[in-house]
Amino acid sequence: MAGKITPTARSPAQGSTGRLPPPAPPGHDKGVFVSAFSNGDVFVGETLGTAALILLGGGVCAAVTLKKSKALNAGWLAITFGWGFAVLIAAYMTGAKSGAHLNPAVTIALAVKSGDWSQVPLYIGSQMLGAMIGATLVWLTYLGQFQANEEPTLGIFSTGPEIRNPIQNVITEVIGTFVLCMAILTLGTTKGLGDSGMGTLIVALTVVGIGLSLGGPTGYAINPARDLGPRIMHSILPIPNKGSSDWSYAWIPVVGPILGGLAAGGVYNALF
Repeated sequence: MAGKITPTARSPAQGSTGRLPPPAPPGHDKGVFVSAFSNGDVFVGETLGTAALILLGGGVCAAVTLKKSKALNAGWLAITFGWGFAVLIAAYMTGAKSGAHLNPAVTIALAVKSGDWSQVPLYIGSQMLGAMIGATLVWLTYLGQFQANEEPTLGIFSTGPEIRNPIQNVITEVIGTFVLCMAILTLGTTKGLGDSGMGTLIVALTVVGIGLSLGGPTGYAINPARDLGPRIMHSILPIPNKGSSDWSYAWIPVVGPILGGLAAGGVYNALF
């Protein structure tokens, strides 16, 4: 089991000289405090990684949804595996730069685990910026299809419930996010998994599994930035016939994942 490392157990210069910990799975700090990464590296890594995540994840939603797309009606399997590959690629791109949290709920779960909240605002702000950039890139990639659009497009950018019941919808998001965060936090309990790079693949497959098993009720946001950043861009971008951005629902895929991340961090500290 990887124990938590106190701030004095590593060199403070790690985050500023490039002598970073080995590349970690997304959100898994292997016991190192979040501040092992410099502020600049966190900003670049989380912005770039989350932009890639949303570009590829939102991209598969656009591919499956928009008319004149070759992947039209490819279905739920395509979406779940598309998001899994999006996590995999984005995490490998930026794991060594910032730890590749790519998700405020993961950042919060790691902060609960470590007790270090010093860079949490920077992580979350960078993730939000990256999500907005990624959503804009989806729009640019499918610009012709969006220009020819005749149907509401919010489902390409953000999630929504099949049955609108706020309590049920929050619980669904809490459970899905809890599974994701616990999978990330417990990677360190298997010796050598983080160093091998297999942890990133396991997290990506976990996202696929959550989508297949738990994604039906709400579309499994399990990431506040993934939902809120693209929803903001949906409301701003000049998309014909785009429909409502459904702001009355927008708090659920923010609050639910945050609660799930807090719960996962607390359970991890209690049990491991």
